[in-house]
Amino acid sequence: MSGQAPDFGQLQVGDELPTLTFGPVTRHVLALYCGGSGDHNPIHVDSDFAQQAGLDDVIAHGMLSMAVLGRMVTEWIPQQQLRAYSARFMAITPVHATVTCSGRVSRIFEEDGERRLRLKLRTRIDDGKTTLSATATVALP
Repeated sequence: MSGQAPDFGQLQVGDELPTLTFGPVTRHVLALYCGGSGDHNPIHVDSDFAQQAGLDDVIAHGMLSMAVLGRMVTEWIPQQQLRAYSARFMAITPVHATVTCSGRVSRIFEEDGERRLRLKLRTRIDDGKTTLSATATVALP
């Protein structure tokens, strides 16, 4: 991300947000996220447990990807402008994957006296698989 504020007056449907890449997701990151989130499900930190569950190895928390995707949005527009954010978990993010967050403007509208944008967002991992599909609504500053 460039850190340069977009010209919100010039945005159009289809315009893309700056991407954000996170990772690779390491075991250390997963252990830290367990502590920070309170989600200590062993599927995220215990390889033996994950294998007993039929996985090759531990997997990342879906909420970790959702948090990084939210960070992409709030690095683009101030957090206080966020009006709604929802996500659908589509696929597993394995340990060692790199997550790429992207988004685009899908709608420009007025609501509650504010000019707003609807954003279509997603995360993808190295193999191109979409792991999270999301939408956000933001008010223009």
